[in-house]
Amino acid sequence: MQLDSAALYRQVDSLMQLGIREEAFPGAQLLVAYQGRKVFHRAYGFHTYDSLEAVAPTDMYDLASVTKIAAALPAVMKLAEAGLVDLDAPMADYWKPWRRRRDKRELTLREILAHQAGLQPYIVYLTDVLRKGDLKKRFVRETPHRRYSLRAYDNLYVRDRFVRKIYRKANRSEVSEEKTYRYSGLTFLLFPQVVEDLTGTAFAPFLRKEVYDPMGLEDLVFLPRLNRPGARIVPTEVDTLYRKTLTQGWVHDENASLMGGISGNAGLFGTADNLAVLMQCYADYGRYKGRQVLDSAVVAEFIRVQFPENENRRGLGFDKPLLDNTSLGLEEAYPAPGASPKSFGHSGFTGTFVWADPEYQLVFIFLSNRVYPSREHRKLYEENLRSRLHELFYQALIPKP
Repeated sequence: MQLDSAALYRQVDSLMQLGIREEAFPGAQLLVAYQGRKVFHRAYGFHTYDSLEAVAPTDMYDLASVTKIAAALPAVMKLAEAGLVDLDAPMADYWKPWRRRRDKRELTLREILAHQAGLQPYIVYLTDVLRKGDLKKRFVRETPHRRYSLRAYDNLYVRDRFVRKIYRKANRSEVSEEKTYRYSGLTFLLFPQVVEDLTGTAFAPFLRKEVYDPMGLEDLVFLPRLNRPGARIVPTEVDTLYRKTLTQGWVHDENASLMGGISGNAGLFGTADNLAVLMQCYADYGRYKGRQVLDSAVVAEFIRVQFPENENRRGLGFDKPLLDNTSLGLEEAYPAPGASPKSFGHSGFTGTFVWADPEYQLVFIFLSNRVYPSREHRKLYEENLRSRLHELFYQALIPKP
């Protein structure tokens, strides 16, 4: 099907300009693929509101929590494919400190990935490294040192052993006795070490070898300031608490930053093109250009709703549409009313959103830096821009019954 509707382009352009005008974001990228072919890819606005540097389609963005499904999940899928993890086994089988935690020793990987385990949603580790607004030198220094090798910014180095503190607080965190849907990113801080423990290969190189390189995903990277020098990277937030400057090329999420920029929770940077390839691979149940990169049965299990009887819409790590989504209007639906129950994706705090629909073969990638200059900017949500854009393509591309 040819996407040549001038009316559709006008509608998309109008919504994107509304977002810029209302300061939902200074600029953004939008890419849509249909039936395995890219049918729309445009960049809008500028890197910042000073309108000096226009957004290009090849610019890299901080993906925030999209890291969970673009880095942590494919790694865990590979572990499952190799028989190194069992989704119905306790996480404690792979994370030994939990064997001594009565409230965690029986929590299964399936419950954890589906956000059904009752884990604490988040821990703010930044408070551990600040005293009256200043960095504690015993944890963070401005010059490199053999015990401070975790790079958090151009001039910030975190003490190596601080990761142990992150693990310790996660291990001691509270678990709710009520097993209902409760979003938690805590274990995504642990998954990189689980991958290394089970495979003998560090998280980032493992992903590169097993997932990214087979699909040619050169622009999905951690620590782009170090690993992709010269790349055009869109800035995120003017950080007034921690880095005291514009955050650009270094992960915005403070927890991932204190882990040296490599985490399963956040830290990945990427382009719309590379994300579209990965999401299309998921939509094709792990297949890419005739090669089975990820096991089809494993992908099918991860993108399936796990606990619908508990009114939990989630797959394994993947977000899913609201359980009654097809009956809802545009203002109430998530992600868009046209999204099929088979569809899946994830959003990120910085203003990113990716979604794939295997039933209709529609892939939707939206990248922005809505947190610029401050995370107080919430117009992206208030204007419901991503759902409105998403629905435009369902209306334009999917044949009506």
